[in-house]
Amino acid sequence: MIYLDANASEPLRPEARAAALAAMDQGGNPSSVHRAGRAARQLLEAAREQVAAHCRARPANVIFCAGATEANALALHALGAGRPVLIGATEHESIRAAAPEAIAIPVGADGRVKLAALAALLAAHPGALVCLMAANNETGVLHDIAGAARLCAGAGALLHVDAAQAIGRVEADWLGLGAASLALSGHKLGAPPGAGALVTRPGLEIRPLIKGGGQEMGRRGGTPALPAIAGLAAALGAPYPAARLAAWRDEAEAFCAGLGAIAAGAGAPRLPNTLCLVLPGMRAETQLIALDMAGICVSAGSACSSGKVAASPVLLAMGLGGMAGEAIRVSLPWNARPEMLAAFKEAYAALARRALRPARQSA
Repeated sequence: MIYLDANASEPLRPEARAAALAAMDQGGNPSSVHRAGRAARQLLEAAREQVAAHCRARPANVIFCAGATEANALALHALGAGRPVLIGATEHESIRAAAPEAIAIPVGADGRVKLAALAALLAAHPGALVCLMAANNETGVLHDIAGAARLCAGAGALLHVDAAQAIGRVEADWLGLGAASLALSGHKLGAPPGAGALVTRPGLEIRPLIKGGGQEMGRRGGTPALPAIAGLAAALGAPYPAARLAAWRDEAEAFCAGLGAIAAGAGAPRLPNTLCLVLPGMRAETQLIALDMAGICVSAGSACSSGKVAASPVLLAMGLGGMAGEAIRVSLPWNARPEMLAAFKEAYAALARRALRPARQSA
C-alpha cells in the first residue's frame, strides 16, 4: 500500500508513539491528588508547555480538547458570541457547521481570500469574528494571515485561525501576527488521534463548550486523553522535511500537467506536501477507485465528509464549476519515499490515458 493521504491523517511518528506509550504506562488521572495523579499531571503540563512554546503562547492559554473540530467549535462558541461571524469561502466543514449563519468571504481563482472583500465586510460588520484556515486541507493554499490580521486589528475584529494543516509544516507565528486563537489537531501532525488544542492570546475569556469537572482551568470538561496529548506535543517538535516534499510535489505536478491535469491553487503559496489535481473528463470517484485498486491511497475533498465523494465546495468557491467533481488530493506524508512518487506517476498516467480515450473516440 502506498499512502499519499497525509492531510487526512499523517502516519504515526516514532516520537509520538513513544510519548503516547510512556503516558499509557504512567497511568493515573491528572485530576487526582495522589502520587499517580500528580505524575500524570506533570506529563500533562509538560505537554502544555511544549505546545505553548511551539505556538509562542503562554501555557495557561493552551486548552486541550479532542481535535481541531472541537477547537474550532470552542472558538466560535467563546469568541463569536454576540459578534457577526465572517468565514473564508473555502473553510473546513467544522467551521461551516459550527457557524451556519456566517457570512462567506470570497476567494480568488487561486483559492486565497480576497483582502479587499474582507475589508468591505469588516466595514459593514464591525467587531466581527473572522475565521480563516492557515492552509486549505484540499488544495494546500496558504491564506495571507498577516494581511487579514492587520485588517481585523483596524476594525476591532477577532481572528481565529484553523492551523490544523499548517502547524508543524510551515513556520509562522500566527498569534504574533495578530490572531486571537489557533486550532490544531494531533493526528494531522503524526500523533495518535483523539487530541487537539485551542491556543489563545492572553486576556480572552473562553467559556466552556463542554462542561464537566473543571478540567482545563474550567474551559473544557472531561478527563484529558493524556496519551494522545503527549503524542501531540512530541509530534509537534519533530522535524518536517518541507524542502524535500515540496520538490517531489513540484515534480508530480509537472508530470501530471504534461498528461493534461490541472493543479488547483498552483498560482498561490501552498503547503509543501499538497497537490490538488483536476483530471478533466473523469469523475473523482472513478479516479479514487482506480488508484485504490493500484494500491495507492489518495482522497477527493475533505476526509471529514463521511466517505462521500462529491463536487468540492472548496473548488466550487474557486470557480472550477463542473471540474470541482473531477479532482483528487495527493498529500505526501512525512515519511514519503521516491518509489512512492514513482508508483503514483505510473498509475496516474494510466488514468490520464483512460480520460483522454473517450475524447479521441468522439473526435
